[in-house]
Amino acid sequence: MTLSADAAPSVAQCYVDNSWICGQYWSDYRPELTDATIEHLWITVVSVLVGLAIAVPLALIARRNPTIESIVVGSTTIIYTIPSLALFSLLLPFTGLSPTTVIIGLALYSLTILVRNVLAGLRAVPADVVESARGVGYSNTRLLTRVELPLALPVIMAGLRVATVSTVALATIGAIVSYGGLGNLLLQAVGNQFKAQIFAASVLCILLAVALDLVLVVAQRLLTPWTRHAR
Repeated sequence: MTLSADAAPSVAQCYVDNSWICGQYWSDYRPELTDATIEHLWITVVSVLVGLAIAVPLALIARRNPTIESIVVGSTTIIYTIPSLALFSLLLPFTGLSPTTVIIGLALYSLTILVRNVLAGLRAVPADVVESARGVGYSNTRLLTRVELPLALPVIMAGLRVATVSTVALATIGAIVSYGGLGNLLLQAVGNQFKAQIFAASVLCILLAVALDLVLVVAQRLLTPWTRHAR
């Protein structure tokens, strides 16, 4: 455990005891905790958005043919089984030790959840609604953007929530390449058994996951007002 020069003259008892809960730690290391949380949030949000941007086209392609669907779903599942260390090692020659390595890896991991939920959401759209839209002259593009995606949104948002929460946890592995947000603090603290830092970083990860989930719940309610009146 390493203390700053300012903290050394009057060491808090929780530092001496190496306690899990140490209020002084939150005060002394506020800049480090803030920076790590911001980095963690940024990496998580960008990774999920990139994953969603890839998942929607993949799902639209996959639903055309059962064979293509098997290939797409199977491929995303296989990617998820690749250990993070191995995946990052494959990306390093192209992206180097940068946040890009972490973002690409996490985006690929999120595809397992997102592709399946986009497909499930699109299939949940009632066939009679699709036929009615076609009957009044909707083109394929207009049908997708005005009918199918809005009606599929509740299922897609459910998958997005799961993907986001899991990405908050997975983002910590970015510490392997020094871009893990709160994972960096965890990696440092585990090495020297700094319990207060382990506890603080873990709590912030949980709070971040809960906060992002609540944001998505509110966003879903705003984007799908008709679901609030469904019986």
